[in-house]
Amino acid sequence: MSATAWIALGSLAAWVWLLLGQGFFWRTDQRLPGVTRHRRWGRRTRPAGPAPDGYGDGSWPRVAVVVPARDEAEVLPLSLPSLLTQDYPGEAEIVLVDDGSTDGTGKLAGELAVRYSGLPLTVVSPGEPEPGWTGKLWALRHGMALARKRDPEFLLLTDADIAHEPDSLRLLVTAAASEGFDLVSQMARLRVATVWERLIVPAFVYFFAQLYPFRWINGRRPRATAAAGGCVLLRTETADRAGVPEAVRQAVIDDVSLARAVRRAGGRVWLGLAERVDSVRPYPRLADLWGMVARSAYAQLRHNPLLLLGTVVALALVYLAPPATLVAGLAGGDATAAVAGGLAWAVMAGTYVPMLRYYGQPVALAPTLPLTALLYLLMTVDSAGRHYRGRGAAWKGRTYGRPQAAPDR
Repeated sequence: MSATAWIALGSLAAWVWLLLGQGFFWRTDQRLPGVTRHRRWGRRTRPAGPAPDGYGDGSWPRVAVVVPARDEAEVLPLSLPSLLTQDYPGEAEIVLVDDGSTDGTGKLAGELAVRYSGLPLTVVSPGEPEPGWTGKLWALRHGMALARKRDPEFLLLTDADIAHEPDSLRLLVTAAASEGFDLVSQMARLRVATVWERLIVPAFVYFFAQLYPFRWINGRRPRATAAAGGCVLLRTETADRAGVPEAVRQAVIDDVSLARAVRRAGGRVWLGLAERVDSVRPYPRLADLWGMVARSAYAQLRHNPLLLLGTVVALALVYLAPPATLVAGLAGGDATAAVAGGLAWAVMAGTYVPMLRYYGQPVALAPTLPLTALLYLLMTVDSAGRHYRGRGAAWKGRTYGRPQAAPDR
């Protein structure tokens, strides 16, 4: 057999293994526990319903919502009102941490609180991060410290660009309290409007699920640990036991680091796709999406050149080889290469279809996954280049030259 045929067969074998042996990562059915059972509580005009299991006196646990925000005046009018107007039967409040904004984020938050009323809002400004802290975790530290003074049972850590349906907090608390989870996290549905967003965003979640299969995270005997930083409901007692956020203060991949700290402290973690939580941040240009990925891709590889090399080779074999060997096999009359390459490409496209449907995108985009994977490969290499040029992870005017990767669980 030719070298091309061997490459095609190797790629096909990799896809058969991914299809069956990687926690069924391609499925999109890992949704918030209890949502179907409790969705009747849904909108503000509907009855409050009983408290979650374990709260027999009918009371709901107290919750504090912590929102780190740095220069978020553009998206805050789309996100903060959704928190202020949460239909939550128990006591809840919002702490927005204005992390050195220069666009009037804190003032705007106060104006929105007056306009929409609803949950009480406190705005605090902690100043610039101390050495050894990334900006978001520094903001969370101050927000969580203030929230803890009210003795909440749960903390909802949510980004300033995340919009919640009115029943979002209720359903998150129900899932955590009824199912006994210490951390419940949802991957907010990212915006998909422009051509570049359609090409790259669904694949971003697809690749994340491939790296951290949700079933492996959510099982009784977990084989992986991760969270999605945009929406994390955390039991306060567990956060204290895990030393959060101090234990992960330098992490750029803060959500994964947070989940691993909770797991090390004996907590149960759940991660899945969101139905009631959406990101309102636009990424209209390729440059915007490129920056989002390149900012932390090399940190995820622990700044290890060998892991980078292995990732490049793996992406090439798994995603680029199938179409390449199909074309080469057809052009050179190599039937084995053409058939194996074509089958591998078909399996790849088939596993991508559920994510495209979740995002409401046409199934016809499934065969374009190799092109998207090539873009991600280049973004990852660029991320490494930025690191070695001393730029590290950059976000809204701050650059972390040598940030820490997520620690091992």
